[in-house]
Amino acid sequence: MKISVELTLSPLQDDFEEHIINFIKKMRASGLTVKENPLSTQVYGEYDEVMAVLNSEVKSSFEAIDRGLIYVKIVKSDRSDYAADF
Repeated sequence: MKISVELTLSPLQDDFEEHIINFIKKMRASGLTVKENPLSTQVYGEYDEVMAVLNSEVKSSFEAIDRGLIYVKIVKSDRSDYAADF
């Protein structure tokens, strides 16, 4: 089953940028389809594969920061080819 996931990592500390960049780089290196914009990162792929990567990388990111949160939205379909038609 294909899914699309939107992620926003928000370290609640002064050196937040470094941690966000590291998280995005790990997502890119995962082999999944990854797209970024200024507010979030989108990841697309098979459910089990995406969730395995997220499980590992969210844990790793949380271990690297003092405080933080991550917003996650999951859609059951591959929306990687979405283009606005307006």
